[in-house]
Amino acid sequence: MGRMRGLTFLLCLALAACASPGERSAPSGFVDASRVVPGLAVEMRYAGAHNFVGRRIDGYEAPVCYLTQQAAEALAAAQAALASEGRGLKVYDCYRPARAVADFAAWARDSNDQRMRAEFYPNVPKDQLFALGYIAERSGHSRGSTVDVTLIDLASGAELDMGTPFDLFDTRSWPSDESVSAEARANRMALQTVMRAHGFRPLREEWWHFTLEREPFPETYFDFPVR
Repeated sequence: MGRMRGLTFLLCLALAACASPGERSAPSGFVDASRVVPGLAVEMRYAGAHNFVGRRIDGYEAPVCYLTQQAAEALAAAQAALASEGRGLKVYDCYRPARAVADFAAWARDSNDQRMRAEFYPNVPKDQLFALGYIAERSGHSRGSTVDVTLIDLASGAELDMGTPFDLFDTRSWPSDESVSAEARANRMALQTVMRAHGFRPLREEWWHFTLEREPFPETYFDFPVR
């Protein structure tokens, strides 16, 4: 019986099915990161049309950066460290509902939809996105402690040069790529350094992607909507 109660609790968390209509959309343990991280710039790409699909993604009903409390607090510490240097953080994606991941997968299988290829995957055939690891059936973002982030100048709000745009499906987006400028490489290293120092691990293939090392829900893939 105890095991069943535990399984029911996890299901409630994952589906946000235990909250009554009108209550918060995020389960206990999640926060709006903009309320925890002073000065955080938020540009939730999948809540709008400027992304590799070219439309709002299923599950994103508002441009809100939800993260677990632990990830948000770690991001706040990174932001504070950067602020002393006149720099800050901008997030492109935070918690990602499982239904959004399924939406990406369905899009990737539609070979006729090539609207955003020129900007986001000019050198990768769409039918290779799964094989090359750019699209997957599950995402760490759905566990709530992964963030897609870049550096900005605090005074102007301008993004620093990272060598490639966010979500460019290309080896040039790898943090270790040496084809980008020296300035971009230095900015990528600065981002990695501050994020690692505050408990996040990077991803080999994406300069913008970081996951909290001690994430609180390492086996749970949530599916509550972002609203």
